Amino acid sequence: MFNARPFTFAGGLLLALAVSQAVAAAPVLTLGERLPGSVENARLLSADGFWPGADRLVAGKQGLQLLKADGQVLSQLDGRFKGLDLRSDPDALLVATVDTKRQQALLVQLHKDKGWSTPLYLPKRDFPVEGLCLYRDSARNSFVFLMGAEGVGEQWLVATSGQPLSEARRVRGLSLPPLSEHCQVEDAGDSLFVNEENVGFWRYGAAAEAPLQRRPVDLRAPFGSIAKRTAGMAAVPGGLLALDPLGASLHLYRQAGTTWKAEASLPLAGFKEPEQLSVRRDAKGLDLLIVDEEGQRRARLDWDLPVAKVAAPVPVLPAQVQTDPVPSFGDAADDPAIWVNAANPQQSRIIGTDKKGGLLVYDLAGKQLQDLRVGRVNNVDVRNGFTLGERTVDLAVASNRDHNSLQVFAIEPQTGEVSPLGEVATPLEEIYGLCLFKDAKGAIHTIVNDKNGSFLQYRLGAVQGQVQGELVRRFATATQPEGCVADDRGQRLFIGEEDKAVWTLDARADAPTTLEQVIAVGEPIKADIEGLAFYQGKQRDYLVISSQGNDRYVVVEAKPPYRLRGAFAIGLNAERGIDGASQTDGLEASSANLGGPWSQGLLVVQDGRKRMPEGRQNFKVIAWSQVAEALQLD
Repeated sequence: MFNARPFTFAGGLLLALAVSQAVAAAPVLTLGERLPGSVENARLLSADGFWPGADRLVAGKQGLQLLKADGQVLSQLDGRFKGLDLRSDPDALLVATVDTKRQQALLVQLHKDKGWSTPLYLPKRDFPVEGLCLYRDSARNSFVFLMGAEGVGEQWLVATSGQPLSEARRVRGLSLPPLSEHCQVEDAGDSLFVNEENVGFWRYGAAAEAPLQRRPVDLRAPFGSIAKRTAGMAAVPGGLLALDPLGASLHLYRQAGTTWKAEASLPLAGFKEPEQLSVRRDAKGLDLLIVDEEGQRRARLDWDLPVAKVAAPVPVLPAQVQTDPVPSFGDAADDPAIWVNAANPQQSRIIGTDKKGGLLVYDLAGKQLQDLRVGRVNNVDVRNGFTLGERTVDLAVASNRDHNSLQVFAIEPQTGEVSPLGEVATPLEEIYGLCLFKDAKGAIHTIVNDKNGSFLQYRLGAVQGQVQGELVRRFATATQPEGCVADDRGQRLFIGEEDKAVWTLDARADAPTTLEQVIAVGEPIKADIEGLAFYQGKQRDYLVISSQGNDRYVVVEAKPPYRLRGAFAIGLNAERGIDGASQTDGLEASSANLGGPWSQGLLVVQDGRKRMPEGRQNFKVIAWSQVAEALQLD
């Protein structure tokens, strides 16, 4: 079949190897014969796929057809379809396409023994679907990206563990370039590649919690190497292949960190505006299938593209509960605390800040019970057993950014009802982070910081029913801090310097303020360091750190040498319709047995990007048992 002459990039391509200085061979493209039949879209199947002998899947006026290499039809789904992408499983094929008669995107599975499943249609959109592509994340959730006219884009959750959902869920909207109708996803790198017809190729984050940011892969001349126009792409680990239909050329790009290097432009002689591209990798190189206005044509590409090294994915733990959203729009939710009802643990409360307006109280199912509009409170913490005149209450204290004060609340020990008690003034100019500490004598302290690095420690008391604070200690970090948490049993304080490190020091008011480093920004922590939580275990205590820069939660042992135990992400829960968590500010953990799934305690985190559906920010909850199992904690 491959009897045409080879084409190479004009002049060759010299790659200086760091050690040997050897010259790598230029990519060589060998064009094969045209295949019979006219199709709009075609995708190659992996050689070790679910159906021995199956070579490709095609979509067009004749329906969806599974074909052998010689064009023999192995299975067919009747209809008229455009757009095509697929993911292979050991026993089935997951297919995304567009039913042109109904003007709806759909997902369907093909089993060798059962045939085609009942299609799962996405709801009809208010824009024509110009293109689509599939993405499967490390937790084996499958998504489809839809591309519409004028830059409209959407991401939908369509399957989990290879099985289509009974109902697709919209994850997020995407603002894409206009005149874009081709996309491809490289799953291992969570990379969504999109064409902009007259401009170039772009890379976006494909993960459900990824920010909507793009990087250029290549642009049209004179700003890049593309001669005329952009069209279909095929992504492989470490590289991207892309078509210029008017220039009749195939562009090759090699990934270099977070950028892409234009490595070659290979002419496609005999093609008439090639638009679609599919790639299958084998031991000898890359097998290509190119679709143009006259049909399909095979090709082989000899390209020295080593398999990219992909970092092992961290465990992704599905969120179990989400709270009702905070009342304010934008970046509003910030920091949670957990109040334990000693008499009835299942009636414990999650207390969270709306930093644009007040304090919120939720039950363990996430339902909002109270909304106290006291001002822009940023961080909050709780402790039990505060003497207030003739009664004993539990305390919640928050940093009030309207007044640079400590906003104090009483929590009724029996009911969990929260009520304002007043404020304690501070001399801080930009009050920010806050945590509480209960010393060996039972006194409750508030440790509060300023954005300039200043920390103040107050011992709280009450005179004639009014809460007062006595300043007992000062210390500082060199740059901006926020999160802090105290280990009451160990009398230690942990503080986070956002761009630098997590530090620890003695929490007692009369102790030295010498800072000891626990863990620095680097791997696995990426700035900013945000919330800190302390989990008091039966055998070991753990510190949980919000690593905001990479949407991870890092766990270290809370005693020297502060051994790193691992990191995890919080992902979506398809069954419960809960999105994951990202861009997390504050978090809190409790080891109390709160019953049911919370028998080993729980972890509550702020979610900076609310998705599925998109809306106001909220807090996500996972069971500590999930963390312990994933990181093998004792």
